Amino acid sequence: MPQSLYPLLSRINSPADLHGLEESELLQLATELREFLIESVASTGGHLSAGLGTVELTIALHRVFNTPEDRLVWDIGHQAYPHKILTGRRDAMHSLRCQDGLSGFLSRSESEYDSFGAGHSSTSISAALGMSVVAAMQDRGRQTVAIIGDGAMTAGMAYEALNNAGDTDSDLLVILNDNKMSISRNRGAMHNYLARILSGPLYTGVRKRGKSILHKSPRLSRYVRRWEEHMKGMFLPGTLFEELGFNYIGPIDGHDIPLLLTTLRNLRDMKGRRFLHIVTQKGKGYQPAEQDPCNYHGVTPFNRAVGMQKKPAGTKTYTQIFSDWLCDMAAADERLAGITPAMREGSGLTAFAEKFPQRYFDVGIAEQHALTFAAGMACEGMKPVVAIYSTFLQRAYDQLIHDIALQNLDVTFAIDRAGLVGADGATHAGVFDLSFLRCVPNMLVMAPADEKECRQMLTTAYQYAGPAAVRYPRGTGSGAIPNETLDTLPIGKAEICRQGRHVAILAFGSRVAAALEAAEEIDATVVNMRFIKPLDTDMITAMAREHSLIVTVEENVLQGGAGSAVNEVLLQQAVDNHIINLAIPDTFIDHGSHEQQLTECGLDATGILAAISAAGSDHILSPAQPESNLTGG
Repeated sequence: MPQSLYPLLSRINSPADLHGLEESELLQLATELREFLIESVASTGGHLSAGLGTVELTIALHRVFNTPEDRLVWDIGHQAYPHKILTGRRDAMHSLRCQDGLSGFLSRSESEYDSFGAGHSSTSISAALGMSVVAAMQDRGRQTVAIIGDGAMTAGMAYEALNNAGDTDSDLLVILNDNKMSISRNRGAMHNYLARILSGPLYTGVRKRGKSILHKSPRLSRYVRRWEEHMKGMFLPGTLFEELGFNYIGPIDGHDIPLLLTTLRNLRDMKGRRFLHIVTQKGKGYQPAEQDPCNYHGVTPFNRAVGMQKKPAGTKTYTQIFSDWLCDMAAADERLAGITPAMREGSGLTAFAEKFPQRYFDVGIAEQHALTFAAGMACEGMKPVVAIYSTFLQRAYDQLIHDIALQNLDVTFAIDRAGLVGADGATHAGVFDLSFLRCVPNMLVMAPADEKECRQMLTTAYQYAGPAAVRYPRGTGSGAIPNETLDTLPIGKAEICRQGRHVAILAFGSRVAAALEAAEEIDATVVNMRFIKPLDTDMITAMAREHSLIVTVEENVLQGGAGSAVNEVLLQQAVDNHIINLAIPDTFIDHGSHEQQLTECGLDATGILAAISAAGSDHILSPAQPESNLTGG
């Protein structure tokens, strides 16, 4: 790190070093930290605009609180890159999201300053409440702070935690980082002044003494308490949080370091449940991110001088295939409604939202609600399409079973980011959906081998009179060009892609291409299974009878996945074959490139060949090798 470019930041190797700076130097430190963050993320990719908005807050928190003894619980981790830099990981930021490098999220195994690891939103208040309760039990005097964004406050879990906290004697500070003014537009000098007053010793002292004096007069106390609430309600937007048992402070300017320091010190010295509302600018300090904070939320490496450039036209991603299909199907059927839990851009609903705004529904970070909302629409004759990441669908599993599948409602699931997801790592990996979907009655579950098949499967799912899911991976496939028509596939029918001998590879979804590559080396048969539920049992039985080795390959966990389903069929048919199930092993796969992850799991062509070779030479037949040379089979 060039000390000449970052004279103050280069001296910060832990939060303790912040105390060696004069308070007047913290503004310069914020400038250096912001510049270093931009340079780092431009080089590695990652989450940018959220962290740019929390630079001053991060400095103030580590200056005021005694971390890591005091617990800072950041929600998700998008806003915590400045925290990583100030807590001893500055010189490792070049390895962010790379194999064996820093995680793009928070990780308890990575640093003692990461009090809680999370890649899904809205968990911070619950975790912090649990920590604060234990601190009270242990009488440690430890401070606990949850930092949550306004987007994460759209999730029911955040309010469940606030509701529970209000029923405890916990010593907890919740900081709402509001970068879209979604709760209140009030800001400025008057509110900064009120924040100082309401968090200061004078107000809290008068409040405490008043309660003590009026304790013997409950009737008078009730009137005074009502007057206090009405007075605060006239100026402040925190009535909800006050009713939940929190002392609400704010909103204040989240980029004003002196104000943050004063307010946090006052709040540190207070007891009980406190709620600080700060207003920040997402993307602050980098003009392209300020102008377009959404697109700079998560970025690939870019040239910071010119900003992110549009990708050249070429092969469409699976997400773009879904986007095109959704608009085409909506034009053909007025009953279609598109639903997303706060992932319009990520899931490919931007074009749909513009063309069909009356049928577009972003319900916020509320996956449970999204599914039951869709169920209600289906009850009234609409045909909802829920666009959701595989990893986020996990948060609504009860609604999937109880509210949709049990009632056999006509809801289509477009499940993006299925399988391993590269740099986003274990928190965002969609590797469990085949296991948890195929065991649910009434479900139709499909996985496309390429982009053309993805569009066909989406149409098949939509036309199916019941709950149906299409799970597709991040990025691009083989580049197959979809038909512009709305064709369907015969339900439950697999397809033989290559005819070979001795070995039959039953491939699901994204692994078909790798299976074909491996098959060319050993003259194996490859079947694109297409359907996980219902399985093509006739095809499975035929392959088992015609080949001595059956290999299943899928980008899903081994336990309970598609390979397990094939095993069940063969067991029921009493077919005696050597069977190999290739899938993601029973461990969480760390971040790295998608190719590195597939290699680690043995799911690329090389891994498939290695597994077959390990099964014995009698199963292997090279295209150039005469069958008479085999020792068995």
